[in-house]
Amino acid sequence: MRIFAPLTCLAALAACTVGPDYDGPPKVAGGAVERGSFVRGGDIADAGRPELMEWWSALGDPVLNGLIDDALANSPDIAAAEAKIAQARAKIGGARAALFPSLSASALYAHAELPGSGIGQSSEADGSSAGTSTLNFYNVGANASWNPDLFGGSRRKLEAARADYQKSGFDLADAQVQLTAQVAQNYVNLRDAQARDALNARSIDLMRKSLVLTQARYDAGTATRLEVDRMEGDLRTMIAQAAPLEAQIAAYLDALAVLTGRVPGELDAVLEQPSPVPLPPANVSVGDPAALIARRPDIRAAERALASANANIGVNKASLFPQISFTGILGLGGTDPGDVLDPGNLSTIALPMLSWSILDFGAGQARVRGAEAQADQARAQYRGTVLEALQKAEDSLARFGATRKQLAAFLLAERAAQDAGTLNAARYKAGTATLIDQYGAERQAIAAAISTEKARTQLAVDYISVMMELGLGWDGEDPGES
Repeated sequence: MRIFAPLTCLAALAACTVGPDYDGPPKVAGGAVERGSFVRGGDIADAGRPELMEWWSALGDPVLNGLIDDALANSPDIAAAEAKIAQARAKIGGARAALFPSLSASALYAHAELPGSGIGQSSEADGSSAGTSTLNFYNVGANASWNPDLFGGSRRKLEAARADYQKSGFDLADAQVQLTAQVAQNYVNLRDAQARDALNARSIDLMRKSLVLTQARYDAGTATRLEVDRMEGDLRTMIAQAAPLEAQIAAYLDALAVLTGRVPGELDAVLEQPSPVPLPPANVSVGDPAALIARRPDIRAAERALASANANIGVNKASLFPQISFTGILGLGGTDPGDVLDPGNLSTIALPMLSWSILDFGAGQARVRGAEAQADQARAQYRGTVLEALQKAEDSLARFGATRKQLAAFLLAERAAQDAGTLNAARYKAGTATLIDQYGAERQAIAAAISTEKARTQLAVDYISVMMELGLGWDGEDPGES
C-alpha cells in the first residue's frame, strides 16, 4: 500500500484527456437552411411537419400496410442491422470496463521431480547412486490489475464506442426507410403491371374481333389483303408488347416475398387478385431543409461516424504518453495442501510498472496523423451526405410536381378518348359507322387508359421517393445507451 498510494495520487492528479473535443458537425448548405423551404416544393407540398412513422398509411391500402409490417418484422436486412446494434452495445461495455481495475482468482498445484537437486524429498530408484527430489506446491490467490487512464485514451475509446453505437441505431433507421420504400415501390409496380395486363388483354381481344371482321370483309371482296395483313401485324405486335408484363408481375411478386422474409412464390396467392394502384394524398407535408438534416437517419449516422473518428484522434494521441499499470498478487500456499488455509503463509506482490515508447521512429505520430486524416474524411463524407440528401429531396419534389401535371393531362386525354368512343358508339347504332370503327375507338380509349395508368403509377412512385428522400418511415428517436 505504501507503494500504491503515492502512485495512485499521481495518477489522479495527472489525469487528463488528450485529443480534440468534438464540437459538432460542420455547417453545410447554410443558404438552404436559412431559406427555410425547398426550392422545388412549389405548390405541391406544404411546410407542415411530416409524420415520421407510417407515411405509407396515407396511401390507404391495407394490403400494402400489412406487407410493410411483415417486412419490418421479418426482413433479413433489418435483423442484420439489429445485430450490429448489439455488437456496438457490447463494445461500449468493453470500453467502459477498461476504466476500472480487474480482479481474477487463481489456484495452482505443481509437482516436480528434480534429480540431484537436494530440494524436497529424496529417494533412490533402479540402483541409481544419485537421489531424486520431489517437490509439491499448492497455492490459491487473487490477482488485481489496473491501468489508470492518465491521458484519456480509454475515455476516448468509450466516447468512440458510444458514437459507433448511436451510428448503428441510425443505420437501422436508414435500413427501415429503404425497406419501406422498396416494399411500397414493388407493390405499386405490381398493381400497375396487373392493371396494364388486364387493359392489354381487352385491347388484344378487340383487335382479334376487328381482324375477324376485316377477314370477313376480305372474303366478301370489300377489303384488301393489305388491310388484313396490316391488322394481323398490329395484333402480333400488341401480343409481343404485352408478353413481358407477365414476367414483370412474377418478378414483383418474388421481390415482395423476399423483402418480407418469405421464399419466392409464397405471396402469389395473396396478391394475384388485381387491385388499383394506391394514390398519394392531395396535400403532402415535407417540412424544410433544416428539419431534413435533423431527422434523416443517414445524415445522423454520418455525423456519429464523424464523432467517432474525432474521438479516435485522442485514442492515438494518448498512446504517445507514458502508461502506468499496477499489478497486485495475494496468495496462500506451500508444499502441503493445508498451507492454503494458513494465514501465516500469505504472500503479497506489488508490481507498479511505467512504460513509455520513447523511440518508435515516428510510428506513434503516424498513427495520430492517420486518425486525423480519417476524421477529415468523415467530415467530408458528412458534408457530401448532406448535400446529396438535399439534392435528392429537391429532385424528388420536382419529379412529383411534374408527374402531377402529367397525370392531369393524361386524365383529360383519357376523358376525350372515352367521349370519342361514346360518340362513335352512337354513330354505329345510327348506322353511320362500322363495328370495326367502334372497336378501334374502344382500343384508343384503352390506350389512353394505359397511359393514365402509367402516370398514376409514376405519381405513386414519385411520392414514395419523396418520403424516402425526406428520411421518413422510422420512429425518429435517438438510439439510447445501455
